Amino acid sequence: MSPFFTIIKSDYLQRTRSYAFLITLCTSLAIAYTFVPEPNANYSTIRIADHVGYYNSAWFGYVTAIMTSIFLSLVGFYLINSGIKKDIETKVGQIVASTSISNFKYLLAKMLSNFILLLTIVLVVFVMSIILFVFYDDGFPFELLQFVKAYVLITIPPMCFISALSVVFEVFLARYSIIQNIAFFFLFSALLIYTPKTESQFSLDVFGSKIVMCQLEETVRSITKSDEKMGLTNIGYVVGNLKQTKKFEFNGIDFPTSFVISRLIWIFLSIVSIAIVSIFFHRFNIKERISIKKFITITEKQHMTKEVVLSKLPIAQINYRILPLVKTEFLLLFRKGKKWLWIVNGIGMVLLVILPFKISHQIALPILWFLQVSRLSDLTTKEAANNVNYFAFTSYKPLRRLLFSQLLAGSILIVGLSLPLIIRYAILIDLNATFSILLGGLFIVLLASTMGIISKGKKLFDVLFFMITYANINGIPFVDYFGGISSTSLYAVKLLICIVILGVISFILRKIELQ
Repeated sequence: MSPFFTIIKSDYLQRTRSYAFLITLCTSLAIAYTFVPEPNANYSTIRIADHVGYYNSAWFGYVTAIMTSIFLSLVGFYLINSGIKKDIETKVGQIVASTSISNFKYLLAKMLSNFILLLTIVLVVFVMSIILFVFYDDGFPFELLQFVKAYVLITIPPMCFISALSVVFEVFLARYSIIQNIAFFFLFSALLIYTPKTESQFSLDVFGSKIVMCQLEETVRSITKSDEKMGLTNIGYVVGNLKQTKKFEFNGIDFPTSFVISRLIWIFLSIVSIAIVSIFFHRFNIKERISIKKFITITEKQHMTKEVVLSKLPIAQINYRILPLVKTEFLLLFRKGKKWLWIVNGIGMVLLVILPFKISHQIALPILWFLQVSRLSDLTTKEAANNVNYFAFTSYKPLRRLLFSQLLAGSILIVGLSLPLIIRYAILIDLNATFSILLGGLFIVLLASTMGIISKGKKLFDVLFFMITYANINGIPFVDYFGGISSTSLYAVKLLICIVILGVISFILRKIELQ
């Protein structure tokens, strides 16, 4: 087998055998189950004003294809954006660099392994959507072509685009994971809110959802005999207000040739982008930059000899206090990443002061917390990542002292960043909002701890945190964990119960791991 196909195969197998992929696959199935609400559900996912479609093959195929295209593009990036980094960490990259494979073939192999991995999840969701169609049985015949056409033209091109984008980000932003997260966040948001004005502009929609939504609007408009533009066209989860929902029959779309060609062009551009970035690929020729002055200083110190008098050394003292551990964990969190990122955090804290309460609480605060994703994601996994887990876990009371100090340090960091908004609410004596922010900070720290212990890595938390943040910015009440949408006493009690559950799970799983 040639090196090109060997890289694709080994990379794919290595990823699919990981805990992160298994958990992401299960999570994808759970969320895919909600893409088409069951007949008695009190929510909708795709809705045109007060109309939803009958559960025929076309509606099922296109709705699940659109939701998969958007959802998997959202979480898929964080699942696949560490292929090159993994080769660097495992030293496999140096072996690859010594072979005859070109930069383009190596990066293309990485892109294709990413693509196949995402297609695996798409295939599972595709099969599940067919099973749900049979299970719900709205009296319409099964038409396989409606499912296949929707998934091939809508879902597959964005998966290819995201696969290439992750490789491009790794080549140019390999050392700046937080910038990758921020850049993808804004790029995804921009692509999602893009609204075509003419039929030719549908080709620029990478997710392929806009042309379908336009056709759905046209179908509803023909039923209602209205020439006005449909209002409240939603893609996403809308809870309640379904009693007055009207049904209409959607029979699919005859895609124009220009749109079909544009989907092929998106795939072609993805491959072209790999060819371009291969010119700038470092080919694992990564050298540590040490200044001459620093090198000379280190060399001089190595040649210096000094007699050590053992009797003058300080006597070691046993200290069982937890405060030094909390201080150390906090400094590890504070010093992680580039120093200039704290300028961004400082700007975020200033925005919490000057922006209106609603914008500060619902938009600025979750974004500011999301910027700490690289700090929180390895809160409880950094020992294993740095091969000091056996040393750390043999310390005095590692469960009560080490884990508790990690959670406390993370909570101090998150709550400290949100302190400007907490003070504003405290001045207004808004105790519910203040308490909700405190609980939200504790919740996200415990979520990072639990996901890290379960998956033994960072990917799962990265994916969940991004999804939760994006959903909160779009005002979905179900994922509001910090009182940005609702801050009632009942909400605080529910959130407190979730925090207790996460805390118990974290301590139980870590206890099992220690045993």
